Amino acid sequence: MNKIEVEKNEEEELPIPDLWRPTFKAIVNAFVQKNYELSSGINNVNPVLENTAEQIKEYIEDYGEVLIELPDETWNTSVYICYGNYWNVLIDLYTEGEGLSDLVLKAEVRENNTEYLFDIRMVYVP
Repeated sequence: MNKIEVEKNEEEELPIPDLWRPTFKAIVNAFVQKNYELSSGINNVNPVLENTAEQIKEYIEDYGEVLIELPDETWNTSVYICYGNYWNVLIDLYTEGEGLSDLVLKAEVRENNTEYLFDIRMVYVP
């Protein structure tokens, strides 16, 4: 199986790089545990601002389904695209009742020397 690398492609959406997948799994696992501010800390993920954490909590609750951990199928439909100095990322979320849901995690990833830094922006239905 080919490894999916990080690309700076501003023309088309690409599948989530293998290198970023464990971080997104950890983020969603925290959300499953209702830790929307990521207070326990995830390496290279900035803490979620209080108002953003509240938005995520309310949106998931209002959606009316129970969020579950990311299955491998997530990577078949989740995408990212380069916007100059950062990547805009959309991770498809899954729920107990639906499997693949309409909910999406929107994040930004920035390069910092040899590492990538993750900022959570929102969870919503596009």
